[in-house]
Amino acid sequence: MIHSLKICFLVCLSSLAVVARAEQPPNILFIMSDDHTAQAIGAYATLLKDLNPTPTIDTLAAEGICFDNAFCTNAICTPSRACIITGNYNHNNGVFDLRGNIEPQNQTLPILMRQAGYQTAMIGKWHLVKEPNFDYYKVLPGQGKYFDTEFRVQGDKPWPKNVVTYKGSHSSDVITDSTLDWFKNKRDPDKPFFVCHQYKAPHDYFENAPRYDSYLADVEIPEPDSLWNKPSGWGSLATRGHNDELVPHIGTSIGRRNPRRSYAADLPQFFPKEFKWDYNDPNLSNDEIKHLAYQAYLKKYLRCVKGVDDNLKRLFDYLKAEDLFDRTVIIYTGDQGFWLGEKDYQDKRWAYDPSERMPFIVRYPKTIPAGIRSDAIVENIDYPALMLDFAGVDQPDPMQGKSFRSICETGKEPADWKQSTYYRYWMHMAHHDNPGEMAIRTKDYKLIYFYGCDYEGQDQTPPGWELYDLNKDPNEGVNVYDDPAYVTIRDELKTLLAQRREQIGDDGSHFPECEKIVQQFWDYDEADRKAAIEISKQFRFRREAFLAKPKK
Repeated sequence: MIHSLKICFLVCLSSLAVVARAEQPPNILFIMSDDHTAQAIGAYATLLKDLNPTPTIDTLAAEGICFDNAFCTNAICTPSRACIITGNYNHNNGVFDLRGNIEPQNQTLPILMRQAGYQTAMIGKWHLVKEPNFDYYKVLPGQGKYFDTEFRVQGDKPWPKNVVTYKGSHSSDVITDSTLDWFKNKRDPDKPFFVCHQYKAPHDYFENAPRYDSYLADVEIPEPDSLWNKPSGWGSLATRGHNDELVPHIGTSIGRRNPRRSYAADLPQFFPKEFKWDYNDPNLSNDEIKHLAYQAYLKKYLRCVKGVDDNLKRLFDYLKAEDLFDRTVIIYTGDQGFWLGEKDYQDKRWAYDPSERMPFIVRYPKTIPAGIRSDAIVENIDYPALMLDFAGVDQPDPMQGKSFRSICETGKEPADWKQSTYYRYWMHMAHHDNPGEMAIRTKDYKLIYFYGCDYEGQDQTPPGWELYDLNKDPNEGVNVYDDPAYVTIRDELKTLLAQRREQIGDDGSHFPECEKIVQQFWDYDEADRKAAIEISKQFRFRREAFLAKPKK
């Protein structure tokens, strides 16, 4: 009798455990790779699809939902990460550029997850300067190193003095090792987990693990048409200058176009053992140099991508073995898009789609059907709201993003869902020669305003406006801002842009001298255009004088 009671008691306990596990909110695994753009993911069926660089990520997409219109609000690392950790636009979270930071008490997402009973961990690239407000963290100092990877960890010294180094390691490998170690040795099985697993790769400059040196070695990488043939109607006074006088000076390049910075010059400098061409060799034409640089650039980049994808397989295999894979909301994204040679550009920063668009994939078979896609517009400020919704957490009022869980679970957007995304890049002419700009994008059109000045209204480049019809011109090749057929839509989008700025609090009060320039050229009448032409000439004079100075 006693033996029977014991069996009954154990069965009851087991049943209660099953019920408790069934009622437990899902685990959440947020995976982000630095500079991993949608163009380099097979699930997005782009130029590089046949190279099959991402079979693991593609499988994740096939088993969940893939978003075709996910956008960052500022295509640069630190500001994008600040949006994701706070759910607010950069003018409200205070991170306008790479110098920004988020204080621990303002890291909304992990704080609310912890309050909801989640065990929280941040592993990999952090890039928000201040100590992560997670139960556990192991993060790269600043940008981090590809090899001999260092991490800042908790310890007996104050942040950021506790550092561990893994000699001989590659960052993608050791970041994955560290997350697996957390799962095996630090995870509390009685709590749901919220883990941010964040790779440095494939951030510029691209250093792959040696085992990938032969990957794509004998393959001719497909080249985007716009690398060679920019449409004559593309751009504006802001991006090309008066009579194209600023083409060498706006936006860094693959080939020799930009004399200040290009992959043609940088790759032999940073990887002298691999790339032997002489940038100044008169026997090599501009086209030959551009082709060499593009092929080398894409192979380095895709080798880093392959390393990420292979490491994700290791991570997913562990989750499957431990019966965690299907009980976890798994999100894959990049911190922004990235230029892969389109229009002879490198890096990110622009409001054009190659850098504004982010990959965004969600898998959770309990509620998300396999193999669906959505063209709903979502922004990176919406990501934390989505994760909080899955965790059963009410969204706090200061958070500007909105959950799109219902879209993930149905593929359909609600009738009241947003129909446009707002973009603003503040780092005027920093690092990669991109002008200050703001933009509004709908599913059908994109309007970009290059106001062209720094925070103090200085170092001006010519202001200009660009409008693209994304249905007829998805590659943003022909600026129709001055086309009479688009006057109505142009004016409607200008009004929408002004309204959106007011709604979200980008009212110009943060940098009043910059806002004066924004307002000065808003109408863009004939007087404004004449002034912009003069600014173009002045900037060209300053830039050429700078380039003529002897190098130290």
